[in-house]
Amino acid sequence: MTVLPRFEHDTGSGSNAAPFFLPMKRYTTFNNELLRQFGQRIQRVSLDAGFTCPNRDGSVGHGGCTFCGDRGAAAVGVPVALSIAEQLADGKRKMQQKYGAAKFLAYFQAYSNTYENPDRLRRLYEEALADPTVVGLIIGTRPDCLPPATLDLLTELHARTYLWLELGMQTMHDRTLSAINRGHDHACLESAVQSCRERGIQTCAHLVLGLPGESREEMLASVREVDRLGFSGAKFHHLHILKGSQLEVDYRAGKVSLLERDEYIGLVCDALELLDPQVIIHRLMGDGRTELVAPEWSRRKLDVLNRIDREMTRRDSVQGSRRGEG
Repeated sequence: MTVLPRFEHDTGSGSNAAPFFLPMKRYTTFNNELLRQFGQRIQRVSLDAGFTCPNRDGSVGHGGCTFCGDRGAAAVGVPVALSIAEQLADGKRKMQQKYGAAKFLAYFQAYSNTYENPDRLRRLYEEALADPTVVGLIIGTRPDCLPPATLDLLTELHARTYLWLELGMQTMHDRTLSAINRGHDHACLESAVQSCRERGIQTCAHLVLGLPGESREEMLASVREVDRLGFSGAKFHHLHILKGSQLEVDYRAGKVSLLERDEYIGLVCDALELLDPQVIIHRLMGDGRTELVAPEWSRRKLDVLNRIDREMTRRDSVQGSRRGEG
């Protein structure tokens, strides 16, 4: 039987925060990685810098990905009318009240956060880093939004702060990428990851399990591809239907089927077993939001996460235990 310790941290007598403990999961969690890196609780603060995407503005397409609602990959609850510094202050206040956090990562989340002139990107990133409580950046983007000048900027930032670049992979299968109106192929993703690896930039893959037309074997092939490409982290999402998306139209017309809760739990556990244990797991499912149409089970996120933990325990399995199979 696999026995996992708790990873604990005493904040020390000089802090107002109480000591806290994080259980060691059967997979490598981002929270524990941050605790190892910084020795204290670090919370992400989501930001919306007013970007768009090349498959929304006509550069490569219109309408966005079929799974995106009207607001795209929106940072939910962020007061978009505020400046980056003001959004940070608002988000920090909420994180302090909820978690007692004192240090933060500025998370440029909404839409494609490198799809802009590098000079403007620098101003926005620097505005976030000017806050003395911000210890690093997370930047979400697409693999086709990383021209050389932007990569140079990210390389410079990586050299002086804690940096993650989140890349929307979604799937490795070009047939599916075309069907969801992604606007790029898998080769584009491969090239972007390689460029980042050469520069030492940590990358986190976004994967969606349950995309229309994909078999279980195809979904797990994408997981193996995350491992092969050398991503530093991974985020798993279940396909869910948002109001205002093309998928909502297809779903209501009976053209899209969704994974059942236990199907998804089994897939996530299979995926974890296939990944190198050094790959840091940033997320295991998407959030239930006010725009959610289906599936209803995704509103009970904590329950699903607990069931994933229980299934890994039932299997007596850990991340990477089946790596190299298939």
